[in-house]
Amino acid sequence: MNESKSKRKFVMPHIYVILFALITLSVIATYIVPAGSYDREEVDGRSIIIPDTFSYAEQTPVGILDFMTAIPRGVEETVAIIFGIMAIGALFRVIEKAGIIDVILNFLIRSFGNKGMLIIPTIVIPLALFVALTGNIESSLIFLPALLPLFLRLGYDRMAATGTVLMATVVGFAVAITAPANLGTAQTVAELPLYSGIGFRLIILAVMLAVGILFIIFYIKKVQKDPSKTLITDNVDNSQFIKDETDGPELSTRTYVGTGIFILALGFMLFGIFQYQWYFTELAGFYLFAGIVSGLVAGLKPSGIAEAMNEGIQNIILGALIVGVARAISVVLEDGAILDTVVYGLSIIVTMIPETFVPVAMMVTQGLLNFLIPSGSGQAAATMPIMVGLVDLTDMTRQTAVLAFQFGDGFSNIFYPTSGYFMAALAIAKIKYTDWIKFIWPLLLIWYGLGAVFLIIAYFINWGPF
Repeated sequence: MNESKSKRKFVMPHIYVILFALITLSVIATYIVPAGSYDREEVDGRSIIIPDTFSYAEQTPVGILDFMTAIPRGVEETVAIIFGIMAIGALFRVIEKAGIIDVILNFLIRSFGNKGMLIIPTIVIPLALFVALTGNIESSLIFLPALLPLFLRLGYDRMAATGTVLMATVVGFAVAITAPANLGTAQTVAELPLYSGIGFRLIILAVMLAVGILFIIFYIKKVQKDPSKTLITDNVDNSQFIKDETDGPELSTRTYVGTGIFILALGFMLFGIFQYQWYFTELAGFYLFAGIVSGLVAGLKPSGIAEAMNEGIQNIILGALIVGVARAISVVLEDGAILDTVVYGLSIIVTMIPETFVPVAMMVTQGLLNFLIPSGSGQAAATMPIMVGLVDLTDMTRQTAVLAFQFGDGFSNIFYPTSGYFMAALAIAKIKYTDWIKFIWPLLLIWYGLGAVFLIIAYFINWGPF
């Protein structure tokens, strides 16, 4: 009986299976959904839909050859993004192997390891800013194993440590400042100036982080007052997470110098982003160059750097290729000339919603889609062409649509079991998924509630690309 139940247990399909199924459905839709188009006009260099100009056109269903080549063409259109993401993975595996991550963590431990609650904002703020700038949400998998011993030594439980790291990284990702993968892709599709709107997002980032920090501190104090309030229900021995002080690679003077060079390189990256609007082509070159220089100075040999880069690319290749595969959906919809028809159909639904709440509805929609497409850049490539067409039919700005996408896609990354890095983090800390949901759901409700408020504010102030 148990064996029979186990066989019937639902297993989530691989993300490639889900995306291929969506591409196939899109191809079938080109035979069923009427083709059509809107007239467009150029406004400030952007192609904008002209409302009330939709008209049906001759059907152009997608044939077998276009179906077969949809994914290669999607990859071709997003090759710079794909390689840029691979370069991010290469860089961070190099600095991890070179001991640079250990230098940064050791500094935090020595400086704040005995100051109790102060460790929470000390870890959260720089980690969130780091992810907000780079988009490397997977960095939680680097920091969590190193921070678990510190939290346990301070008397906090594994839930507090995991919550601190995942909360910081997901806020940084959801309210990105210059993250090229999710924010950059969405703004590029929306034809907005890269990384524009930074002022409003900085305010949002500060509010979301403050709420998250207070939430973690409240949980820690509650458990300290009554240990039975812990949400961890397993009997895992915490001693396995507490390493001996002599564990880890030996840190030499070269490692510290390499760390300094890496920090300076990050400053140079920000200069390039803000001054010259660097995107994936420039950033990919920077990531590789910074990894090579930092690694060499820190003491890695050329072959060791090459091996580390290869490992980093292997670790992130799935997330990179998802972008191109997801892009194939909009490629098919454009081939079949039904993209505008989909926008037209959605616009009819939108007219039933008070326009003030349209961005909130978009946030909810993007949040639901993230279950199927757990990749920020992949989801942006697949959905933003539709969302952009939809907002052009309202008084809502494209910048607000991008923010709705960020909120919907971002926060759900620490809720859905289809989020690979998130499930890996729970496995590292040996935390049950059900225990985590009990811990995080109140904070997610607060975040989404605040997100709805900020989206409505963005609508009323007509938030544009500044």
